Amino acid sequence: MTNNQGKRKAGTPGAFSRWMQRKMNARMNRKIRRGHGQFMGMDVLILNTVGRRSGQPRQSPVAWFDDGDDARLVVASGGGSQNPDWHANLMAHPDKASVELPGHAATPVIPHQLDGAEREQAWQRIAAAQPRIAKYQSKSDREYPVIRLTAR
Repeated sequence: MTNNQGKRKAGTPGAFSRWMQRKMNARMNRKIRRGHGQFMGMDVLILNTVGRRSGQPRQSPVAWFDDGDDARLVVASGGGSQNPDWHANLMAHPDKASVELPGHAATPVIPHQLDGAEREQAWQRIAAAQPRIAKYQSKSDREYPVIRLTAR
């Protein structure tokens, strides 16, 4: 992302950071597909989306939290001043979303972004399970979206 003078917007990753992220995501996706779905003490799944502009398949490793009855919660933290690309892709094409749990085939899901009291209750469970996420949130100027992914 650049402004009209060709400079990157503040908080947007450069080419090297984007390249490194793609490499790390591909490595994590391979591990998840081999049945190893843990990273930094968190359960991780592969979120399959479709690019909102390109229409191309996208695969993102994302930490998840159990929400019972075949539902999982994911947080669109992204570590920056804006939501991660997978969030925009998911919201643009919710009907094409699926998840891959470690060692399992893709399962179609219905995404639902939580708000109000529903988000707050989910956030409290997530923050209790992973205080590191709450710490990141406290340093951000935006509220991290919380999305419930329910099996179709």
